[in-house]
Amino acid sequence: MNEEIRKKSKGRRWAGRIILLATAIIVVVLAGSGCVRGLAPVGWSGGTATEGKLYVGSNEGRLVAVNLADESRQWSEALKPASGSGGFFGCSSAAATGGGLGCGTGSAGVAVYGTPVVAGDLVYMAGYNGKIYAYNKDTLAIRWVYPREGNMEPLVGGGIVYEGRYYIGDSDGRVHALDAATGDSLWQFTTGDKIWATPAAKDGTVYIGSFDNKLYALDAADGTVKWEFTAEGALITTPLVANGAIYFGSFDRNLYAVNTADGGLKWKFMADNWFWAQPVLHNGTIYAGSLDNKVYALKADTGALVTEFDLGSPVSSTPVVVEDKVIFASRKGVISAINTVNNQIGQLADLEAEVNGPLAAVEGILYVHTHDLTLHRINTANGAILRSISLKSQQ
Repeated sequence: MNEEIRKKSKGRRWAGRIILLATAIIVVVLAGSGCVRGLAPVGWSGGTATEGKLYVGSNEGRLVAVNLADESRQWSEALKPASGSGGFFGCSSAAATGGGLGCGTGSAGVAVYGTPVVAGDLVYMAGYNGKIYAYNKDTLAIRWVYPREGNMEPLVGGGIVYEGRYYIGDSDGRVHALDAATGDSLWQFTTGDKIWATPAAKDGTVYIGSFDNKLYALDAADGTVKWEFTAEGALITTPLVANGAIYFGSFDRNLYAVNTADGGLKWKFMADNWFWAQPVLHNGTIYAGSLDNKVYALKADTGALVTEFDLGSPVSSTPVVVEDKVIFASRKGVISAINTVNNQIGQLADLEAEVNGPLAAVEGILYVHTHDLTLHRINTANGAILRSISLKSQQ
C-alpha cells in the first residue's frame, strides 16, 4: 500500500511540474532548444484538399494553393507581423524558416500553425500575428480580416467552420465565434488560460481545450457552457468527436475519452509523454501518436491497449487514414503505415526532414509539409517518393 501511495504521489508531482513549466519548455520539447531574442516562431501548417487543390500555410506567412493536377501554385499576400510584437515565445517578429520547430533564424513571414479550412468559396487561415484571414479560394484575394484593427494574442491553433460560423481560440484564452461570410464577431467565451488547440464541432456543440486543464463543450449558437471536463494537465490536442465520445490528449500524458452528452469520463490511457497530435479512429480502434516516440492502438470503447509501435522519434503530426492503413510521420521524417487488418507496421519512406504538421492524403498520394518550405509527395501504395513541390514564393 505504501508503495502504491508513493507511486501516485510521484506521478502527481511529475504532472504538476509539467503543468507549471509547460509554457516555458514547449519549444524545448518540440524543437530541442528554446527561443532567444533574434529568433522567431516557425509554423507547421498542414494541408486541406478540395476540388483538385491543396491549401497550406507556408513559413513565409502566405496561403499557398497547389493545383494537384499540374503542380502550379498561387500565393496570397504575406501576412504582416503585429506591430512591436515580441511573440509568445519571446522571439522577435522577424520570422524564420529554419532551425527547428519552435523558432528559426533568418527573414520570412508570420508563422502559420493552424491548417487552413475551406468552406464555400472561402479559405480561412489564422496567423501567429493574431489575425484571421478569409480568402477567395480561386484568386486568394482577401475577403475579410479579423480583427479589423489591431491584433489578438497569437493564434497557434487553427479554426473550423461549422454551420456558417468560424470558431477559433487565441493565446489570451478566448474562444471566438465569427460570421464565416463577413468576419463579424458573434460571441466570445473566455477560458482560464491560453488556447493552442483547434476546436471541433458536432451536433450544435463546439469542443475546445485550454491550458487551464479543461475541455469545454460550448453551445455553438451563443457560446454558453454545456459542460466542462477537467484533466490533470493542459490541453492542446484537437479533439476527435466520434460515436458519442470525445478523444483528446493532455500534458499529463493521458489520452482521454469522455461522453459528448455530459463530459463524463469513459476512460483514460497514460503514455510516457504528451499526446500532442489529434488521434484517429478506424474500425473501432483509436490510433494515437505520442511524444514518447510511440503510436498506441487502443480499443475505442474501453481504452484497452491493443498494441503499440515505436517510430523512433516523437510523433506530433496528425495521421491520416487511407483505406485500411493509418499513416503516421515521426518528427525526423520517417513515414510509417500501420495495416489495421493485422496491426503490422511498415516504413513507407524517410524524408530526412522535420515533420510536425498534420498529414493530408488525396487519391493515394500523401502530402507532407516539412519545415524547409517543401511539400513532399509519397505514393501510399508502394512508398515511392514523388517529385516534391516548393512552397517558396520566389520560385
